[in-house]
Amino acid sequence: MPDAARTAVLRDAIGLGVAVGLYGVAFGAAAAAAGLDAWQALVMSLLMFTGASQFALVGVLGAGGSALAAAGSALLLGTRNTVYGVRLLPLLRPRGLGRVGTAHWVIDETTAMAVAAPDRRLARVAFLATGASVYLLWNATTVVGALGSAALGDTAQAALDAVVPAAFLALLWPRLRTPFPEAAVQRRVALGGAVVALALTPFVPAGVQVIAAVVAVALAGRPRPRAGVAA
Repeated sequence: MPDAARTAVLRDAIGLGVAVGLYGVAFGAAAAAAGLDAWQALVMSLLMFTGASQFALVGVLGAGGSALAAAGSALLLGTRNTVYGVRLLPLLRPRGLGRVGTAHWVIDETTAMAVAAPDRRLARVAFLATGASVYLLWNATTVVGALGSAALGDTAQAALDAVVPAAFLALLWPRLRTPFPEAAVQRRVALGGAVVALALTPFVPAGVQVIAAVVAVALAGRPRPRAGVAA
């Protein structure tokens, strides 16, 4: 394994981990705004460790939704990690108890770095370095965000209502830009999900519109049969 290639992979993995891990501040603040204690936010980051699902859960709770609706939204958004796991299993080949730890770190960023690596050994390096850096920083900054929000005034506390949608937009925006593969399709799917959620908001309990939008997006984004191939 060339040292230069390994160094480049480690640099990119740790850099991505730092950039993504800092979003934990936003999650900690959003969790505090939703009524969770700092230790509850930390436990969620430690055990759930999938940003979109965590933001969905506290977003629904903060909007007054039920725990069932919040959990449903989080679970639906987390199903994509199962697909990532299927893709990564033959690449990483974890063994024994290592399979549990590997599964816990299967997220968007670790999957992207591992799949982009030039060979299997570097893929494992990329996965572990990205997973470790994101996990450590995400949990540390979750505590910072949760504790820091308690020191804010009433006006600043009210402004935390914008944290969840702003964080979601920041995570989503790169996928909607032209250089991203199938960006036009992704924009149409995202717009469709937003329309479904907005249309249902006046009529359903908080959180239900998120679940409906996720289901609609999943159906819209399902693989299509190729021309000339029977469905």
